[in-house]
Amino acid sequence: MPDKPSEIHRPQLKTLERVFSKRGMGSRTDARSWIGAGKVRVNGKIVTNPDHWVDLDRDRITIDGKLLQNAARIYVLLYKPKGYLTSYRDPEGRPTVYDLIGDAGAWLSPVGRLDLDTSGLLIMTNDTAFAERVTNPEHKVAKTYQLKASTPISDDQMEQLRGGVTLSDGPTRPAEVRRVRDSAKYSFLELTIMEGRNRQVRRMLEAVGSKVLKLVRTGIGPVRIGELPIGKWRRLTMEEIDALGGRSVGKANASTSEFRRKPRPRYLSCKNPDRSRS
Repeated sequence: MPDKPSEIHRPQLKTLERVFSKRGMGSRTDARSWIGAGKVRVNGKIVTNPDHWVDLDRDRITIDGKLLQNAARIYVLLYKPKGYLTSYRDPEGRPTVYDLIGDAGAWLSPVGRLDLDTSGLLIMTNDTAFAERVTNPEHKVAKTYQLKASTPISDDQMEQLRGGVTLSDGPTRPAEVRRVRDSAKYSFLELTIMEGRNRQVRRMLEAVGSKVLKLVRTGIGPVRIGELPIGKWRRLTMEEIDALGGRSVGKANASTSEFRRKPRPRYLSCKNPDRSRS
């Protein structure tokens, strides 16, 4: 009887600098610094080229003599304030979200982005497969925002948003739109989209003849900010991670407390929604 053919190895090839971010050890900038300083060895040999290709399954990578291993997977929900960047460092010295999660205990990357003038829910993790699933529009993970429009929004404008509008990079998918309330000069809306284009919600409002004065992301999938104070973070629960498809990417280092849908942020439901918390 012929021998059963051995399984063909399909290498997981990454550049050396990317291995560190993939393993949750640090940013690419950190990795380039370690590699350039001669602290990193591949199969016992010092490698100083950050673009050196390695096979994650077969190559032995060490830093300062210690074997590089996967960091414990961490999933964080941050209430990002307005005026904070989601990049690691800013040449102009502006604050970043990394100033707010320094005590998280691991290198984390944002799952998607929020622009400088947008506040709200930002998930950060060192699980790259999980991040890809949440941000990939093919998985249709909803992103929910509450906004203050610069003008009253008519029912016709609401229907345009629901049906999808045409932007410079193509038509948007249909959106869920709910009127929160109106004042004499402004409309307050809740908008749920399945995409994540650059400044998409702001551009959608401009496409129907208005502008966004204030924008807060209140939810990703079933996960909500709830009563989390602005500028603070907490771990996602196992139930929240599972609801975002996390079970398919392995065990998570998170609390197992019961998941409950949290109430919407107070700023749009209070008597004076114009007062900014950011």
